Amino acid sequence: MSKNQTKYIFVFGGVLSGLGKGIVASSLGYLLKSLNLNITIQKLDPYLNVDPGTMNPFQHGEVFVLDDGSETDLDLGHYERFIDVNLSRENTTSSGRVYWDVLKRERKGDYLGETIQVIPHITDEIKRRIIKVNNRKKFDVIITEVGGTVGDIEGQPFYEAIRQLILDQGKENCLVIHTTLLPFINAAGEVKTKPTQHSVMRLREIGLEPDMLVCRTEDDNHLNSKIKKKLGLFCNVLPEHVFESPDVDSIYEIPLVLNSQKFDSYIVSALKINLKNNHTKLKYLKEAINRYKNPEKDVTIALCGKYNGLHDAYKSILEAFIHSGIKNKAKVHVKWIDSETLEKDSLEDKFLGVDGILIPGGFGNRGIEGKILASKFSRENKIPFLGICLGMQCAVIDFARHISKMNGANSTEFNKSTKYPVIDLMPKQKKVKNKGATMRLGSYKCSIKKNSFAYNAYKEISIEERHRHRYEVNDKFEKQLLKDGLSFSGKNKKLNLVEVVEVENHPWFVGVQFHPELKSRIVKVHPLFKDFIAAAIKFNEAK
Repeated sequence: MSKNQTKYIFVFGGVLSGLGKGIVASSLGYLLKSLNLNITIQKLDPYLNVDPGTMNPFQHGEVFVLDDGSETDLDLGHYERFIDVNLSRENTTSSGRVYWDVLKRERKGDYLGETIQVIPHITDEIKRRIIKVNNRKKFDVIITEVGGTVGDIEGQPFYEAIRQLILDQGKENCLVIHTTLLPFINAAGEVKTKPTQHSVMRLREIGLEPDMLVCRTEDDNHLNSKIKKKLGLFCNVLPEHVFESPDVDSIYEIPLVLNSQKFDSYIVSALKINLKNNHTKLKYLKEAINRYKNPEKDVTIALCGKYNGLHDAYKSILEAFIHSGIKNKAKVHVKWIDSETLEKDSLEDKFLGVDGILIPGGFGNRGIEGKILASKFSRENKIPFLGICLGMQCAVIDFARHISKMNGANSTEFNKSTKYPVIDLMPKQKKVKNKGATMRLGSYKCSIKKNSFAYNAYKEISIEERHRHRYEVNDKFEKQLLKDGLSFSGKNKKLNLVEVVEVENHPWFVGVQFHPELKSRIVKVHPLFKDFIAAAIKFNEAK
């Protein structure tokens, strides 16, 4: 495609949240990239937070951090995992960020005394942000997902901006995909289309019409030609442009499901995209799904977290388990363990049947002692262990207390007066008061020592990983911990900060200050997760 023919695809949701708009957008990205198109995906979130950085994981799921340090919605994680690219702050925005930037410019006098209004100032800023993602004109297709559902008050400026943008760019260069729910009513014994019809009505009221429908279905209640014709008639779309997104065993099946319905072919045709090769490359994905559905082994990993009530709080970790399981031809079962319960219950009972223990990141004092006990149990019983961010810090505290005999060793995050602050704030962070974006965020380099678990995984002496934290291993205690057998196998030499710790004389015990799960992808499993699951398989086979 020539560079002046950028196509815009907008993905909206109706009826209710949680229909999988992000998966549809990601799957479309995967399919179009498989056709050798240069694509990118962006997320527009109508909430007023500037970003999700200060949101409780119970409300919004995990915060996905990009290389440039942007704290983003978990859908950005889906985008990266599917299309295997590193996104940037330009791929995400929120109402809060839009209003913030407009008002800052107003205070500076950039609008020359104009009255600031939603139209045109807010809508113009939204349009600018949609287009800015392609400043260098390198993308053939820009996929834009709008958070929330059609009809939400806070989403109205985004829909209006997109309506205007479609006129600006030309309707022939834009396409609207609307994801909806087709519920099956048991009492009536049939699939009901009315929720979809009403959702489309709301969309048309604001001047937008869907070009295609992607309908979420459940169990065996699939779309048929009769339902497609009915939806096409009442929603003013071609029946062949009505697609199904059914419940599947793995989200990575959705590109295959949509491809089998010629979803990508219809989109290419509707947007008049000229392709050099119109054969979608799906061989790798098909093989991966086959491995996922036909594992040769089973392992159980204990995930010792404190946000277990909402599994989306650990979404990237769960996806990394899927990727590493596929790579190791194994089914990874997750045993959810609330770290608070470890402080009072029998550890032997809690970890019965477990082949590996993972302690994830987090903030706050709740459940910390349980996580420290989990590290101790793993270390003493030679169970493969992976500690991520706060999980690594708990492993260092455990080692300091129980091996180096630093009684009461702790992090100053939890005990400011501890005699042994083995985890402490970075000096430049001690005066920080605001919570938003004050941590060590984004990608940082790390030097890896040879003859270590980390080196065996990466096969490299220099790596880059993503961070999201404020507290670090206190270098005042490094010599003592090193003497007692805690290996510092990864360091940021520029900042003189510990990045990777390992326990000697253990089958596989690794703690990392960064978040490896953020860079694991369906086509490129993260090496640490791959080796962690491989170690868990060995542990299982040795029992």
